[in-house]
Amino acid sequence: MQEIKCPNCGEFFAVDETGYAQIVRQIRDKEFEKELKRREKDFMDMKESDLKLARMEQREAFDKELSAKQSELSEKDKQIERLKARISGGETERRLAVSEAVQEIEKEVSKKEAEITELKSRLSNKETENKLREKSLREQYEDKLKLKDEQIEYYKDFKARQSTKMVGESLERHCLTQFNSLRMTAFPEAYFEKDNDARTGSKGDFIFRESRDGVEFISIMFEMKNEMDETAAKHKNEDFFKELDKDRREKKCEYAVLVSLLEIDSEFYNNGIVDVSYRYEKMYVIRPQFFIPMITLLRNAALNSLQYRQELETARHQQVDILNFEENMNAFKEGFARNYRLASEKFKKAVDEIDKTILHLQKTKEALLSSENNLRLANNKAEDLSIKKLTKNAPSVKEMFEELK
Repeated sequence: MQEIKCPNCGEFFAVDETGYAQIVRQIRDKEFEKELKRREKDFMDMKESDLKLARMEQREAFDKELSAKQSELSEKDKQIERLKARISGGETERRLAVSEAVQEIEKEVSKKEAEITELKSRLSNKETENKLREKSLREQYEDKLKLKDEQIEYYKDFKARQSTKMVGESLERHCLTQFNSLRMTAFPEAYFEKDNDARTGSKGDFIFRESRDGVEFISIMFEMKNEMDETAAKHKNEDFFKELDKDRREKKCEYAVLVSLLEIDSEFYNNGIVDVSYRYEKMYVIRPQFFIPMITLLRNAALNSLQYRQELETARHQQVDILNFEENMNAFKEGFARNYRLASEKFKKAVDEIDKTILHLQKTKEALLSSENNLRLANNKAEDLSIKKLTKNAPSVKEMFEELK
């Protein structure tokens, strides 16, 4: 609840947030209407001032030209007076001179009258031309005023259909509705969906893509920005350029378009499609009424390069095929070399093992040969063995053998 002091009685009374918002909105709407009427009055005053200035300039030019003609007539009158003075000495000469002078003057007067008639005719034509020019200027001013009124009405109507919670979202729905109403007739094969991929830390509002025979020839990253009058922080369009360009590059889109109702009084952004590629590559700012024309314009331009893109994609595939062949060849070489190295190591190990086995068998052979020699010697010793030798140093055993005999 908030307290408000009455300016008449000085009492304080409490109002809730809804009532307070309504009072603020009433005051703001009155100020808005007051400002609108002031601007209309200034515009009409400026138009009337321009028309008066044009009329004054034309009248001054005519007065100067008419004054010059009158000066020439005055000079002719002086010539007549001088001729009259010259012929005063003789009646005949005077009549003749007067007659000639009168004829000359009549010719001059007739000529001047014709010039005056022509000047009057030209003045009439100029007045007609001025009227036509004035009518044209009035129509141009009325058209501009009508366009300005339409933009103001559009903004007021759009603003009236919003609430604070709908800031930004309503503009997105407005553009989505516009696109869906033409999707099946104008863009049947196009992709136009919300950008929900925020893995890189940010995302745009919508992405438009279209392909032909598997080749993508147009892609646009859209960002929609709107701001209510009650919003405390007033943003500018350029505040969003850097983030929009970042989203375009991360999502691999060719163009970036900001659909904006920010800076609603800016003539720079109200003139139509604004190219801001001097700040960021392939970026445009538009009002919502140019949403569909912008897509159509970029799409038609991209279609002209579709054949080139298809040939480039074919060449890229061929290059990829060559690279794949080289990679497969290199993989085969590496695999073959690895298998050869392993087989060589196994073969060497087997040869080493065979050598070790041969050496072992050789030692076994030598041991067997040595054993055989020992057996032969043992056999020889066994064959040479006799009781006599056995009892040589054992007389008692010798006596036992002799008793057995």
